[in-house]
Amino acid sequence: MSAQQGAARLLVKTLEAEGVEYVFGIPGEENIHFVHALKDSPIRYVLVRHEQAAAFMAEIYGRLTGRAGVASATLGPGAINLQLGVADATTNSTPVVAISAQVGLNRVYKESHQVVDLVSLFRPITKWSEQAPAAEALPEMVRKGFKTAQTERPGAVYLAIPEDVETAEVSAGLKPLPRNVVRPQEPSPAQLDRAAGVLAAARRPIVLAGHGATRAGASDALRYFSERLGLPVATTFNGKGVFPDDHRNALGAVGFMRHDYVNFGFDEADVLISVGYEPQEFDPAKVNPDADKKIIHIHQFPAEVDDHYPVEVGIQGDISRTLRVLADRVDRRFEVDGTDRKIRRMLREELSEGATDDGYPLAPRRIVADIRAAMGREDIVLADTGAVKMWMARMYPAYEPNTLLVSNGLSSMGFSVPGAIAAKLAHPERKVLAATGDGAFLMHSQELETAIRENIPITVLVWDDSAYGLIEWKMDLDLGESSNIRFGNPDFVRYAESFGARGHRIESADELLPTLRKALADDGVSVIAVPVDYSHNLRLTDKLGELTDPF
Repeated sequence: MSAQQGAARLLVKTLEAEGVEYVFGIPGEENIHFVHALKDSPIRYVLVRHEQAAAFMAEIYGRLTGRAGVASATLGPGAINLQLGVADATTNSTPVVAISAQVGLNRVYKESHQVVDLVSLFRPITKWSEQAPAAEALPEMVRKGFKTAQTERPGAVYLAIPEDVETAEVSAGLKPLPRNVVRPQEPSPAQLDRAAGVLAAARRPIVLAGHGATRAGASDALRYFSERLGLPVATTFNGKGVFPDDHRNALGAVGFMRHDYVNFGFDEADVLISVGYEPQEFDPAKVNPDADKKIIHIHQFPAEVDDHYPVEVGIQGDISRTLRVLADRVDRRFEVDGTDRKIRRMLREELSEGATDDGYPLAPRRIVADIRAAMGREDIVLADTGAVKMWMARMYPAYEPNTLLVSNGLSSMGFSVPGAIAAKLAHPERKVLAATGDGAFLMHSQELETAIRENIPITVLVWDDSAYGLIEWKMDLDLGESSNIRFGNPDFVRYAESFGARGHRIESADELLPTLRKALADDGVSVIAVPVDYSHNLRLTDKLGELTDPF
């Protein structure tokens, strides 16, 4: 009789072959063999407190490394709990492989305990969703899953493994398939010539860099392109840092109001060079409302169809190579004008004014300024969804790619605390801060225990207003009043300490920066509660609403 091996061990071998470092999850009865097989693997199993958090951890790990993060769950409710993070990953163009158990093949086809058609549930939120029909299929299916997740446009995939498949015995000769990496193609010379012609005739071009430019590692080429041609560069929220905010050609980020400062640069532009931009990051109608700009689309895949995104020239291929070759084909240089200079000056002034705002509870811009002062250029901040995200993504200067992380595809609340854990695992040498509203914090605050148990030092800054602040902001804008948005909070200091973390509460504006610095320097888990004055929300939107022609 030929030598045999367990299917669970084979599954672990396939993950090892893919270079997986971590599996985030919660075990269940139907996948105990897989979880146990990880015990003798170099892969670290990170036990979490909610499967949704496992998916968020896998997503942030995938976003920071470019390698698919892996989330694991049992069948039924465990698998279903993965879905929010899985959908978040797909809409944020991030590679994730989600693996769950399923009931045995002997009863999956009929009404039975815990039977749910998981493959169909995951199909609309993944690039590929399938069930392993036999243990022998695992090497091919795992290889396909990782290849699909990591190929542009990246996203999540889902694999269901029935209980009797996981416990099966297979030939010891069955091995993982070798990895092959899909490389970006060379840009078309003909399309490069067409794009050069559009730029040669342009009056005022502007660059919009998105998440795809970050994934492609195109920062150096983007700087070369901007400097060679003298072009201003704005980014999406997800693209922040791919072009440093302290560069002389940086305009800041779009993603807030139709007429934030940065958008005035788009109002005057006749050509839009979109670099790694994807429409789910920011509605193209807000940068091209009249659909009258000529668009040069540079990405590793074709542009999405949108009435406000009429592509004049599409260049599909390696983004860095495209930018460098195109820059060298355009025989002219544009001049940075007064509008661009004023946009940068107004953003700088707003942040510097915030740094001296001593009001209590703290003004949002004071919190943003103090976070920036406490963090290094390559340190990582995760800004959770809500009013926190809007203030941080709009005002926080980012100097390196993926140093300010937001969810801008699905805009899921609650990702920042579990995401911070994954960020610290991906970059243990960097400081990691989760900036979160109190509503989002309590969605996954139990993961503080995970960070402490796994000895993963992170700092959590809770913007405390006892309300769903962004919804209150929207209600006040649209309805003139708000309702059903207020709630009570625990004592965040004692709450943190009950997990074994350090807790701090800010009692005056001048306490925040030293407390942040102390917490970030500690080799442990800290929670800082900072009361925030969101009356500044309406002041900001009132101000920007009046900025129809500020120059």
